[in-house]
Amino acid sequence: MPKDFILSSIKKLAGQTLWYGISSIAARFVNLLLTPLLTYNLANKSDYGKIGLIYAAIPILNIIFTYGFETAYFRFAGREEYKKDIYSTAALSLFFSTLLFTAILWFYQNTFGEIIGLSDFPAIIQISIFIIALDALTIIPFARLRQEGRPRKYAFVNIGGIVINVLFTWFFIVYCPKNAGAGSSSFLNLIYSNNTNPVVYVMVANLLKSAFVLLLLSKEIKAIRFNFNTKLWKEMMLYSLPLVIAGMGGMINETFDRLMLRWWLPGTVNYREEQVGIYNACYKLAILISLFVQAFRLGAEPFFFKQAEAGNPQKTYARVMKFFVITICFTFLIITLFIPVWRGFIKSTYWEGLAIVPILVLANMCLGIYYNLTIWYKLSNKTMAGAVITIAGAGITFLINYLFIPHFGYMASAWATLTCYFSMMVISFLWGQKVYYVPYAWKKLLAYMGIVIILFFIHKGLLNLWNNVFFSLSLGVFFTFAFIAFILKVEKKEFQQIPVIGKYIR
Repeated sequence: MPKDFILSSIKKLAGQTLWYGISSIAARFVNLLLTPLLTYNLANKSDYGKIGLIYAAIPILNIIFTYGFETAYFRFAGREEYKKDIYSTAALSLFFSTLLFTAILWFYQNTFGEIIGLSDFPAIIQISIFIIALDALTIIPFARLRQEGRPRKYAFVNIGGIVINVLFTWFFIVYCPKNAGAGSSSFLNLIYSNNTNPVVYVMVANLLKSAFVLLLLSKEIKAIRFNFNTKLWKEMMLYSLPLVIAGMGGMINETFDRLMLRWWLPGTVNYREEQVGIYNACYKLAILISLFVQAFRLGAEPFFFKQAEAGNPQKTYARVMKFFVITICFTFLIITLFIPVWRGFIKSTYWEGLAIVPILVLANMCLGIYYNLTIWYKLSNKTMAGAVITIAGAGITFLINYLFIPHFGYMASAWATLTCYFSMMVISFLWGQKVYYVPYAWKKLLAYMGIVIILFFIHKGLLNLWNNVFFSLSLGVFFTFAFIAFILKVEKKEFQQIPVIGKYIR
């Protein structure tokens, strides 16, 4: 494959990742902004813990409601014989299954509440069920935008929903408590009560966001026709069902630790929910690295499938991995060396959990690399391999949390996350190279990761000699620019091929 073709393909991916990134980063960064809004305005840390519990359960149920059809859509959309039927078949399948799953979940809502420890708050459970249903209906329309290379519309819809979520969260959590009550308008008293748990209103804001997003996708929804291809549907189901297992395991690894903290921590219910709140708040500070990982994932999945149709796409995948690792190494430094800046996003009463941030950032680096590596089993139709790897990771997560949460609390959850994602990354690499070889420069990439980890520990060691905020930030700036200079020198030939960067380093 010509080198200029590889470079142009990567530039196209970078452009799409930028647009997907705008919406994805906006979504997660707004969640980061919602963190100070909620931690500073919720009277009880346990309420923030409740939010962590419900948002640990929702993504897991989203996996069941969508059963891997998003990836299946990308896999089959490129086949000429299915191009006319793929969109409507996938959308109709999700529509009818969502009706069924919503009815089942509503019928068993008490059991759902008991599992996550919120059975005393039925309104939270009921609202969350509708959120899950509405979000499931948007999956295929969103996938169509990505498949057709329309990241601007994707970004617009996502950001529109985010704005709605933020405005209504602010309205219910900040404005209403100060203005509702005696002497206020009847309308305000009609929609808000100080006697209602504030978490209910956080969920209402999310529900309004989900409904608004569905409305913005009305054009894509109107494009659905009653063309249901049974043969195609069966093939999609066979392809996607192993992805459900993989997705479930992935969400268990990503969010289930909040629930496990609630189950296995000793102490009162209020204490356990407070610890979940602290862990959840500090977890948000590791969100910056997952911003890029998520943005990359949204652009990369359809890109990888399209590249597979060209000859010898492995070289493209290898170069994408290299640029990806360089970027997440840089992001690791930006987060871990500037904790005094990022900690201001959460109330000081949550700062006791800051020690988990570097661990979780490193864990998300491993997760991002794993997402890159998953292309081997998706392209070779060995999706069961993804399920096996993810189940292994989920087993590690359960085991470490079960054994060590009673003794070490949320620190055990952080280390479990790192151990899980590191193991999944290694297993996928070793297995994938035997099935679908990609010439990754893995020694160099490990060296880059090792360098930033060493810089972090040097930074931490120097702070033990003089723990001063200005000194800490100055060291952070120095180490970050030193790493950038090092990368530009080592990868000079690579960066010279990028016009925006190359003219500065010739």
